[in-house]
Amino acid sequence: MLYGRSTELAALDELTAGAREGRSGALVLRGEAGIGKTALLDRAAQSASASGMRVLRVTGVEPEADLAFGGLVQLLWPVQDRLDGLPEPQADALRAVLGATRPPTRDRFLTGLAVLTLLADLAEQGPLLCLVDDAQWLDQATSDALLFAARRLAAEQVAMVFATRDEGFAAPGLTELRPSRLDTGDAVSLLADLGLPPALRDQVIAESAGNPLALIEFGAARRDDPGSFTPVTVADRVLSSYRTQIAALPEKTRLALLFAAAEGRGDLPLQMKAARTLGVGLEDLEDAERAGLIQVTESTVVFRHPLIGTAAYQGAVLARRIAAHQALADAADDPDCRARHLPLATTSPDDEVASELVAAAERAADRSAYAAASLLHQQAARLTPDRRGQVRRLTDAAVCALNAGHAGQARDLAEQAERSSPEPEDLARLASVRAAVMFESGERREAARLLLRTHAAGPGPGPAMLRTGATYGWFAGDADSVREAAERLASLGEADPMVEGMAHLVDDDYARGLPLLERAVAAGPDGSDAARTRALHSAILLGDDATAMELAAAEVARCRAQGLIGALPQALHLLAERQVLAGAHRDAEASVAEAVEIARDTGLRERVAWLGGVPARIAAIEGDERRCRDLVRDVPDVGRVAGESALSLLELARGDYEAALGRLETAAGPGPQRHMAMAMATVADQVEAAVRLGQSGRAERPMRAFEAWARAGGQPWALAVAHRCRALVDGREEDYREAVRLHGQGRRPFERARTALLYGEWLRRARRRSEARDTLRSALEDFEGLRAVPWAERARAELRAAGDATTSAKATAENVLDRLTPQELQVVRLAADGNSSREIAAQLFLSRRTVEHHLYKAYPKLGVGSRRELARLNLV
Repeated sequence: MLYGRSTELAALDELTAGAREGRSGALVLRGEAGIGKTALLDRAAQSASASGMRVLRVTGVEPEADLAFGGLVQLLWPVQDRLDGLPEPQADALRAVLGATRPPTRDRFLTGLAVLTLLADLAEQGPLLCLVDDAQWLDQATSDALLFAARRLAAEQVAMVFATRDEGFAAPGLTELRPSRLDTGDAVSLLADLGLPPALRDQVIAESAGNPLALIEFGAARRDDPGSFTPVTVADRVLSSYRTQIAALPEKTRLALLFAAAEGRGDLPLQMKAARTLGVGLEDLEDAERAGLIQVTESTVVFRHPLIGTAAYQGAVLARRIAAHQALADAADDPDCRARHLPLATTSPDDEVASELVAAAERAADRSAYAAASLLHQQAARLTPDRRGQVRRLTDAAVCALNAGHAGQARDLAEQAERSSPEPEDLARLASVRAAVMFESGERREAARLLLRTHAAGPGPGPAMLRTGATYGWFAGDADSVREAAERLASLGEADPMVEGMAHLVDDDYARGLPLLERAVAAGPDGSDAARTRALHSAILLGDDATAMELAAAEVARCRAQGLIGALPQALHLLAERQVLAGAHRDAEASVAEAVEIARDTGLRERVAWLGGVPARIAAIEGDERRCRDLVRDVPDVGRVAGESALSLLELARGDYEAALGRLETAAGPGPQRHMAMAMATVADQVEAAVRLGQSGRAERPMRAFEAWARAGGQPWALAVAHRCRALVDGREEDYREAVRLHGQGRRPFERARTALLYGEWLRRARRRSEARDTLRSALEDFEGLRAVPWAERARAELRAAGDATTSAKATAENVLDRLTPQELQVVRLAADGNSSREIAAQLFLSRRTVEHHLYKAYPKLGVGSRRELARLNLV
């Protein structure tokens, strides 16, 4: 009987009922020790089993908190036979977790995707309940994987419940429920079977403060010893009560309990193998079992409550604890299990032990368990006798912490190592870690200078460090860093066309810089991952829309195929920016929506904010002022130019030219090298605003830079915009005509429409009204296709002024694709291309059931009933 838990039981019943009906969900039960979380999980498991649900369960144990994937192994071991049904990269990731020999897992989030797919596959046979107790003691790798799966649950018939103490296990995005303390009436009912006199009962209720475990333990203690009372916190009193019970047991029984607590996983054969070295046998557990402190089966030992294990461990003297851990390490067949006990059994530097810990760290890193790997490297550093070895292992710990997403810890470890070593090679490796942390924290110029300064001091990673320093310098608007990196690469015989090209761009030498970027683009498709990345960014700087779109789409496809979940949001971001330029607004919104969802699920909070710049630009084009301003408000500093350009475009469309021009002048920074790709994209806005104000001189410098860049690159759209800007300033028709001609070869419909609008205005003012009407109708058609409402209104106003009395505002013809959510749009397009639900799920990092759920919702919106009918639709 559970007293005072009607609210909690109702929430659990609702969650499991939803799973049975096809609505997945997750819930976190958070509260202090003894509040009844485990009892609630037990009740949920009983109820679910009675209704036919399958139940998987795992309990975090404190000694395993740093064992890579220890919790996930416990959870998935009973269902490992289902791995062969997963997509190969996901199956490999879980095989690595479960101990099979497989290639290293490249992305730390791939395991979470594999868990999601596996749980969804299990739920194909019926609804599934996944219970996680003492989640605060899960290792970080297990927590990351389970939370990733929990956040992406949708229609898989899976329910997940995490029980955790107040501290630890942050689970943003999941619903939380805090079990309440018991009121007096429920406390009296709970104590009824103990037969306490009313005075003692009232004392127990007051002392327990409504904590159910405290009520039970204090009640039993007062019944046996009415005078017992210690005025400390509830948790400490419960712990003290357990220590008292354990202290009354025979010495060998206490030692057997110590082995159980130190081992932590309940592995009875291992515990007994180790305990025999100290003269302890299975029979020594009997007294503890009779006292109800533990439950023993033929293969496991389980403490009735985790605090009993804590009491058994803390109640032992240090020498006994060390002996127990040494015996467990010696008895372990699993090298990772041995590595878990060795640091606790070693009190002075020992290079052999440190080497074993390093090997365990490397195995953990191969499975993408970077948090565990970082701790193992730290433990190895503590036990390493020589200073250089300590520094090397602290550096490895910092790298792993950075890969785990713990930037603050990485910085602390790098600084700790740096204080211990003056050696240039050590400092070079540390600088790379510190610079990465600084860059992510917004200290971009300082990050670039640190890399260049460290490289100058002596040997190190060399070219890679300089390339990174140049990139950091570019984004920081630090021209000197870019130049210096290019010069040093050349002096090393490692000249990099992208870095060298950027160095020329910061000096406005486009004629020399852009051909170098073209070389970087040409080297990309058949090169390494790094070369392809450089090719993509070079294509963006060139303004080569077709190549940039192709490379961005290829990068997204590569991330999907290889399960590189952590890298996918950035790839989708770059693709979305290209889609906006191509006028594919709905596609761009779908790309951003997926990127935001993944970034949130993987804890990449700054990336979530940065992504807002893309839909802000769409909102500005479409005239949605409120949405544009809301999105721009959260864009971080690195995306400030994108946000400012969106707002300036909004102001330009409204005719607020002074605000638009002032905003762009401020955002542009000290020179065009600061976010040059965005600066080049907004020059036309600066020119138009300045001309409208009658102050064309304010835009002369950026316009000349843009013209030089356009001529050097030769991209038709850029040349067209350059001619349009010159036409605005000089008023020559031949520039307008050439701009219109070049736009026919380009890929930017919004810029094409703006050129047609401005040329149509010029023709009307020249009293060539018939020609003006033809040109303005072309602009209006493009604007309406883009849903650029304020710009379409300007085109209509010009048409009326040109004598087209039939033109009036009309509702934009509905596109059936607008009825779909961004994710539904992605799913139906992939389905129309012939991909199966399982293939779509693997590409979009979803479950098959969720894919089919999206299709089920999309079919009636599109007026179709099957994939065959879907394939006949125009989904462009």
